[in-house]
Amino acid sequence: FSYDVFASLPHMERGVAKVLGGDPKGNNFLYTNGKSVIIRNIENPAIADVYTEHPHQVIVAKYAPSGFYIASGDVSGKIRIWDTTQKEHLLKYEYQPFGGKIKDIAWTEDSKRVAVVGEGREKFGAVFLWDSGSSVGEIVGHSKIINSVDIKQTRPYRLVTGSDDNCTTFLEGPPFKFKCTISDHSRFVNCVRFSPDGNRYASAGADGQIFLYEGKTGEKLGSLGGEKAHDGGIYAVSWSPDSTQLISASGDKTVKLWDVGSGTAVTTFNLGSDVLNQQLGCLWQKNHLLSVSLSGYINYLDRSNPDRPLRTIKGHTKSIQCLTVHKTDGRSSIYSASHDGHINILQSICHSLSIQTQHTHIRCVILSVCFVQLVLLKDKKKLFTLDSLGYEPESAAVHPGGGAVAVGGADGKVRLYSVQGNTLKDDGKVLEVQGPVTDMSYSPDGAFLAVTDEKKVISVFTVADGYTVNWFHLHN
Repeated sequence: FSYDVFASLPHMERGVAKVLGGDPKGNNFLYTNGKSVIIRNIENPAIADVYTEHPHQVIVAKYAPSGFYIASGDVSGKIRIWDTTQKEHLLKYEYQPFGGKIKDIAWTEDSKRVAVVGEGREKFGAVFLWDSGSSVGEIVGHSKIINSVDIKQTRPYRLVTGSDDNCTTFLEGPPFKFKCTISDHSRFVNCVRFSPDGNRYASAGADGQIFLYEGKTGEKLGSLGGEKAHDGGIYAVSWSPDSTQLISASGDKTVKLWDVGSGTAVTTFNLGSDVLNQQLGCLWQKNHLLSVSLSGYINYLDRSNPDRPLRTIKGHTKSIQCLTVHKTDGRSSIYSASHDGHINILQSICHSLSIQTQHTHIRCVILSVCFVQLVLLKDKKKLFTLDSLGYEPESAAVHPGGGAVAVGGADGKVRLYSVQGNTLKDDGKVLEVQGPVTDMSYSPDGAFLAVTDEKKVISVFTVADGYTVNWFHLHN
């Protein structure tokens, strides 16, 4: 059978950089959420594939320059190298370079060596042969967690790292050997990246600065933007394919496009004013400039209109609690509700609308049930909110006629409401079931209301008879 994937957004944390990976042909980009690696087509991000074989939360994934394999690393320190050419994504190799979270991965241009860095207990990084795991050098020189690593994609190879100790290190190889520590940043170094031609590399930090260095020697060349590149911390940089420009993503809620030769910003992309608009990752892939917000939204930046992205990919960042299908004018929409506090409306595989409610932990949709409130939605807009319920709602159902709503609570009671215009009115009628409500639904003709509970009992109420009840017990 065939199926489509409506992919999740990246898992985001405030103050933590999000690494976006790109395939060498420029067709796909990838990121992680939970135990999954998500691969999306950059021209049509509705086309998505998901790798789900990690037993622990995955932090980062990177394509090999050959394009045939992806290396992904998780919180336990495991790195899995798997096939990209087959739908099954067969595992090629698995290694444990150190015990602890892997935060970044880099390959040599011949796809034969892999460098990984992170929060290891004994060491913060390792570099090894992809097909044997044998060490090809030692990543040393840092006293704290290493956040970022990159390898020059032209010979002679060079390797750079950036750390929470405010320093970068420069290594020569292979085998890779420590050459020097560079202490230009005054706060955490979040990202280091070589230009595609290998002539330069950039380091970006929580101090809002971007420094440039000579790719072969590590000699400092200067900085971008004078004293500061951004007003907030910088979480990521990504070079243009021709190595003349780069973009930077910052907690000041902007992405900047830099001309490297002059050290000046060509364009400043403003992504909003809310804290969720902080920019924690970016990727320059062919002609596409991508950034990722703290909200998880993926922005396709528009150089001709820097205050409005060309498109914004929305979705869920946390587990989906409930789904329902709603038909209007012969067209179906899928409503999904999530722990992230969003209801997403999927009208086709190509279009998604996201509605933010005020509380996380949504349990049902169209009538949205949160921990402490009910939210009535109509035509994709929030109409009415009912607060201070006095009970914890668990599930809800809207009568097919649209005039009545039933809400099931953790207290084992079902409360009935009327939809009056754009508001909800409590009817004062309470139905008793055998335990905390787990799910409920009206029959398609509206004649019955079925309610399930934690005691494994299905209560079926007859609407026309004033909600008289029949109980059915489920057995193991």
